Amino acid sequence: MLTRSQQAEEAENTGSNASSNLTMGDVIAARFSRRDWLRGALAVSAITATVSPVALVTASGVQAQTALPKPVFDFKEVTAGAGADHAVAEGYDVDVLIRWGDPVTPGAPAFDPLRQTAAAQRQQFGYNNDYIGFLPMPGADAASHGLLVVNHEYTNEELMFPGLGRQDVKTANFAGMTRELVDIEMAAHGGSVLEIRKVAGKWQVVPDSKYARRITAETPIDLSGPVAGHPRMRTKADPQGRQVLGTVNNCAGGVTPWGTWLTCEENFNNYFMGDVASHPEADKLKRLGIPASGYAWAQFHDGFDIAKEPNEPNRFGWVVEIDPFTPGSTPRKRTAMGRFKHEGAAGIFAADRRWVVYQGDDERFDYVYKFVTARPVDTANREANLNLLDEGVLHVARFDADGAGRWMPLRHGDGPLTEANGFASQADVLIDARRASDLLGATKMDRPEDVEANPKTGKVYVILTNNGRRKADQVDAANPRADNRFGHIVELTPDGGDHAATTFRWEILVRCGDPSVAAVGATFTAQTTKDGWFGMPDNLAVDGQGRIWIATDGNSIGKTGRNDGLWAIETEGAGRGTSKHFFRCPAGAEMCGPYFTPDDQTLFLAVQHPGEADEDDTTAPPATFEAPATRWPDFQPSMPPRPSVLAISRKGGGKIA
Repeated sequence: MLTRSQQAEEAENTGSNASSNLTMGDVIAARFSRRDWLRGALAVSAITATVSPVALVTASGVQAQTALPKPVFDFKEVTAGAGADHAVAEGYDVDVLIRWGDPVTPGAPAFDPLRQTAAAQRQQFGYNNDYIGFLPMPGADAASHGLLVVNHEYTNEELMFPGLGRQDVKTANFAGMTRELVDIEMAAHGGSVLEIRKVAGKWQVVPDSKYARRITAETPIDLSGPVAGHPRMRTKADPQGRQVLGTVNNCAGGVTPWGTWLTCEENFNNYFMGDVASHPEADKLKRLGIPASGYAWAQFHDGFDIAKEPNEPNRFGWVVEIDPFTPGSTPRKRTAMGRFKHEGAAGIFAADRRWVVYQGDDERFDYVYKFVTARPVDTANREANLNLLDEGVLHVARFDADGAGRWMPLRHGDGPLTEANGFASQADVLIDARRASDLLGATKMDRPEDVEANPKTGKVYVILTNNGRRKADQVDAANPRADNRFGHIVELTPDGGDHAATTFRWEILVRCGDPSVAAVGATFTAQTTKDGWFGMPDNLAVDGQGRIWIATDGNSIGKTGRNDGLWAIETEGAGRGTSKHFFRCPAGAEMCGPYFTPDDQTLFLAVQHPGEADEDDTTAPPATFEAPATRWPDFQPSMPPRPSVLAISRKGGGKIA
C-alpha cells in the first residue's frame, strides 16, 4: 500500500495533460540533433548552450573550468546520509519551536496522542507543516518579534493514530477510518498563525497571543474575484457560491508587502470521491485528476462526494489570502489568480510597483504561471491593498528554443479562449486555467514546484522536481536520462528587468543528481563535494544577501543514498552551480518551508512527515504509530514522530553561513 508521500508523488507524477504542447525537453532538443542525444553524445558545447558556461562537470566527466572560485557560503558541510535524528552544519544550534499537537490558541489542551479529538486539534498545531512565512511585528524589532504563518499540507493517519496502520489509499479502502478520525484529520489541515519573540537569544511562541489562530478544512472562507458567485461555484450548502468551508493540501505560499499570508491549495483532487462517469463536467475533472479518492472524508462529509455536490471541486485549487494581523478576518480564495495545483505564490515588485506573483502547477507536464495585479501596491495605505489580488492578469509561460520566452495572458476572448471552446466568461478561464493554457500552447514542464524571484538580482528560479514517467525515447538536452528522478532548476531573466514584462530569457542553472555517475548527467561544479549534490529540488528561499537555498523532497537511501535536507547553491560568478549541504532531515522526513528573518540570523525550517519508511526499501516494514522509522523530535517511547518547525541560529550569534 502507498504511504501518504508516495500517494502525493503518484498524484504529481501521473499527469493529466493530454495536449500536444511542447515539453521543456522538446524546446531544448530543438537546438540540437536528436540523433546525437539518443546516441548519448553529451558534448560540452551542447550542454553549455542550456547551462551557464562556468565551472561545471558534464555527464561525460569533462570539467569546463579548473580555477577554484572563492566560495559564497561559509560553513562546514553536514554529511549526506541517513539517521533517526537531524543533522546541521557545524557551529549551528537547532531549536524545536513548535510540534504537531502543541497548543496554539489560548486555552488549547496539551497534546495527548492516545486521546486525540477534533476539538483539541482545532486549537493545536496541525500536521505536516510546509510553507513558513515570517511577518515582523509593526513597531517592534523586525528581527526579534513577529508572526510566523505555517501551512499544514496533509495528514499521515498511519503515523498519527494508534492501532490504525496504513490505509489502502490505492483502492480507497478506509476500513479503519471513523467519523472522529476524519474530523481530526480535517482539523489538522490548513494553517497556523503564531506570535513569536526572541527571548535571551532564543525564539519562543508567545502563549495566549491575541494573534494565535488555526485555519482548518472547515474554516469559512470567502470566494472573491471574477469567479465568486458563478453558477459553477454554487452548491446545496452554498447556493450563492460565495463561501467555502475549508482549505486543503496547503503546500507552499508567500507573504505580501501589505502583511498578509498566501497559502496554496495543491493536490486537492485527493480529497474527492464518487462516480465521475455521469458528472456534467467529467472532462474538466479528468484534467485535474478528480476524483483521486485518497481520503475517507467523503464517507462522512457530502461536500467531498462529487455525486452529491458536483460543483464542490471547483471551489478548491486556489490561492487563499489570510490577514494574520486581524485575527477575526475571513480568509479569501483569490480566484483571479487561477485554479490548478498551486505549489507557491511568491511575489516581487514590477517596475511600476504592481505586485507580481509567480506560481507553479506541481504535476508532471504542467505549467508555470505568474499573476500581475491591475494596480500598484500602495505602501502608505495598507487597507488599499487588501483586495489588490482580486484584479489583474494571469499569465502562463512558453519557453522557446532560442532561449527566449513569453508570458501569455489568460484572458477571455483572446485567441482560443472563447465560448466556442467552452469558455463563456473569464470565470470559466480561471476555473479551467489548465485547459486554457493547453489551448494557448504553454510549455509542458517537469513538475514545476516553487517559483521565486531574487530581489537582489531580479532573476526568477523555477524548481522542477522530477519526471518519473519520462521514457527512453523522450531523452533530450534538458532531461538527458530516462526516468528523470532527479530534477533541475531553470533560471528566468525578465526583459528589461521588469517582472511585468511579457518576455524573458531563460537557461538552466543546474541539473540535479550525482555528478560522479556519468549517466545521470548532473551539472554541479567540480567544487561540489560528495555531500553537496542533491536530487529532487522542491522549495527555495532567498536570504537577505540574495543567495539561494534549496529544500528537497524525495531523496532516500534507495534513490540517492541520502535523506532530504537543505542545500545552499551559488548562482552568480565563477562558483555558479556549486552546492553545499547545510541540514539533513531525520528518517522519512521531507524538507519544507525555509525562511530567513530580515537580519539573516535565524533560519526557520519545517520538517514534514518524519517517521515514514524508506519508500524505496522494499524490505522495510510499513511505518506505523507503534513502529515509525524514527520518533523524532521527542524520542520518547510514548510519543509518535511529530512534524515540527525549527529555528536555526549560529552559535554565538551572527548571520547564517
